[in-house]
Amino acid sequence: MITFAFYLFAISVCLAGFMVVLARNPVHSVLWLILAFLSAAGLFVLQGAEFVAMLLVIVYVGAVAVLFLFVVMMLDVDFAELKGEFARYLPLGALIALVLLAQLAIGFGAWQTSDQAEGLRGVPIATAALNTNLIGTVLYDRYMLPFQLAGLILLVAMIGAITLTMRHRKNVKRQDVLEQMYRDPAKAMELRDVKPGQGL
Repeated sequence: MITFAFYLFAISVCLAGFMVVLARNPVHSVLWLILAFLSAAGLFVLQGAEFVAMLLVIVYVGAVAVLFLFVVMMLDVDFAELKGEFARYLPLGALIALVLLAQLAIGFGAWQTSDQAEGLRGVPIATAALNTNLIGTVLYDRYMLPFQLAGLILLVAMIGAITLTMRHRKNVKRQDVLEQMYRDPAKAMELRDVKPGQGL
């Protein structure tokens, strides 16, 4: 059953990857991309890396792919113009594809398998803890300081990006939270008796 699931997920990843590139509709391409992510997550589960599989589902499927889907669906995409641009850049894309295929061929040609690889695959990493527990133990025990420093660097980068892109424009009505909190309901609303046929 595990072998059948492996081949099923592997074929699904390859097929979905091809359909992402070959699909004519961008919405269909994003849906095929989501299928590729889910199939890759299934492969990670089969390999015992359930933490990476859940990250793939939550981050890529739940955030990135859905963002792509909403952006593609909300934009007014001109498919005729896209086809024209595709035909224009087809030689360059084919050249890049050939370079990538050549790099893959060189990498697989120089691949050497160790004699101890088969024996190490059968050795269990841990019997009493799950993969997620082991990753948490390593991160918050051995590498706690680098992990916290990485989070601090990301926080500083986020604050810096917000600060650099924030512009105070004139003649723009901004929200005043204190004014809204301390407003008097008796002064904020006024009741008027409007007579029929007469406006305010």
